[in-house]
Amino acid sequence: MRYHTPTTFAEAAGIAAAAQGVTRFLAGGTDVLVQMRAGMVLPDDLIDLKKIDGVDRIDPTPEGGWRIGVAVPGIALGAHEALRADWPGVVEGMELVGSTQIQGRATLVGNLCNGSPAADSVPGLVAAGAMAEITGPDGGRVVPVADIPAGPGRTTLQPGEVISALLLPPRGTAGGDAYLRFIPRTEMDIAVVGCAVNLRCDGDTVTEASVVLGAVAPTVVSVPAASAAIIGTALDDTALGTLAEAASAACRPIDDKRGTIAFRTEVAGVLAKRAARIAHARAKGENA
Repeated sequence: MRYHTPTTFAEAAGIAAAAQGVTRFLAGGTDVLVQMRAGMVLPDDLIDLKKIDGVDRIDPTPEGGWRIGVAVPGIALGAHEALRADWPGVVEGMELVGSTQIQGRATLVGNLCNGSPAADSVPGLVAAGAMAEITGPDGGRVVPVADIPAGPGRTTLQPGEVISALLLPPRGTAGGDAYLRFIPRTEMDIAVVGCAVNLRCDGDTVTEASVVLGAVAPTVVSVPAASAAIIGTALDDTALGTLAEAASAACRPIDDKRGTIAFRTEVAGVLAKRAARIAHARAKGENA
């Protein structure tokens, strides 16, 4: 195995593009190192991104959003008061990944690129409209995070490409988001269903909304019908009922030992209602 420590993303992309065998990028390492120890993945080239300037920083953007480096661990997201105030749902999704020890290393980008349909941080990022900065051998591009997952264990990144940062948009006024999941245990488990809701209000009335489900299809699922169900409402019982129906209707889950199709479908609707209530309260400045 060849171990590389590039000092720029362009250099990292060049190494990856020239590699002939199995290539892995290393930021937090909570996925790739476990896979290596288990013999699931044995990289020919392991490209460590932690020597690149800025990968461990959370910086405000000129537009009023946030730029999150690829090696920022979950624990740093939770400790960043301004980011948490803007995007509590994004932060709480990442804080559900693993134990306290894992939180010290695990990253948003790693959780995204692992390609799990049940990744806890991804629904919140998609609901927020987050973008991914990508560096490749032919230059850079910026794409919605929603376009990165391609299926279990797969992404749309091309050979030689590496995500160089995540971008969260400006929160703006009267906005709120939330992420909830169902797991069989009380902690340190994989989502059977996850749901993120991001919305904006004018008084009590919802003016914008995004509802995104996790663990109910091969990739995270944006549900426009669920978003439409609550726009123009004060989140009354009728709107919440329509929201739940739309969320359940969008599910394409599997049966496995952790949950049946019927169970996952029903729980998706329940979580959508609960997450919407929390996001609504946050948008109005209430504690939730």
